[in-house]
Amino acid sequence: MGVNGTLLAVDAGNSKTDAAVLAADGTVLGTARGGGFQPPLVGVAAAVDGLAEIVGRAAADAGVPLSFAHVTACLANADLPVEEAALELELRERGWSPSVRVHNDTFAILRAGLDEPRGVAVVCGAGVNCVGMTPDGRTARFPAIGKISGDWGGGGGLSDEALWFAARAEDGRGEPTELARALPAHFGRKTMYALIEALHLGMVPHARRHELVPVLFRVATEGDPVALSLVHRMAEEVVALSTVALRRLGLLDEEAPVVLGGSVLAARHPQLEDRLLGLLAERAPKAVVRFVTAPPVLGAGLLALDESGAGPEAAARLREHYAA
Repeated sequence: MGVNGTLLAVDAGNSKTDAAVLAADGTVLGTARGGGFQPPLVGVAAAVDGLAEIVGRAAADAGVPLSFAHVTACLANADLPVEEAALELELRERGWSPSVRVHNDTFAILRAGLDEPRGVAVVCGAGVNCVGMTPDGRTARFPAIGKISGDWGGGGGLSDEALWFAARAEDGRGEPTELARALPAHFGRKTMYALIEALHLGMVPHARRHELVPVLFRVATEGDPVALSLVHRMAEEVVALSTVALRRLGLLDEEAPVVLGGSVLAARHPQLEDRLLGLLAERAPKAVVRFVTAPPVLGAGLLALDESGAGPEAAARLREHYAA
């Protein structure tokens, strides 16, 4: 597909959305930011309505009409091909462009960390997900919709596991752990019973559970065996996802990037990182690990340029913009 006109790149996560209008040469013409993208909660049409408001502001910032040569949208909750197809159809019906591609938002982080569309990315933020791609268009991915698809970990999973072990430690069903004191103390409670009550009755909002992840890592750093076992299991999960994706793409036995992103991995906790790197060295010795800190909208923009047939100069210009 030849490049003509402007491109729209969208990275829509659970908590925030970034939209960027690009020229064919990779120049950023306009941007906008808004809230999260959660079609499971509000429905596809309503979620895209919210997206449309952000896209409208990005187009206004760029001084261009809502008409693009191509749209690339990397969207949270686009976990299955059927979900991608439904979202793609909804975006086409908005009339922004006859050319639309929808990807899971993990692909944005993957592409942001790659010099070319070849490698694997694991994202560990609120949840955990892994995708991979090769220049010939092949991909590797997982459903990543929770326990029913075999997932474990991420910030939400780690906080739930920490609470489980802490509760059982306090009432005697489980082994002792400093988590039983540290978790309630974080919320100003004296016991796990008090914290359980506060969480159950909504006195501590469910959304605040993610605050327990740094507490878990701090307790692990202090040598608590239960906390450390959870950190090590998270490393095992990241390595399992990486190696399986590399194998599916035929990249396990050759040098290939493994991009790591998301709030849990980006924090660079030594206990997690050291264990993760050690396991990868054993199971995928040719993997080249990269931690990505660039904004995911960069990856969405690079995918838009890839899909529009732009050359490396355009990609370099876009990277320069987000590196500034």
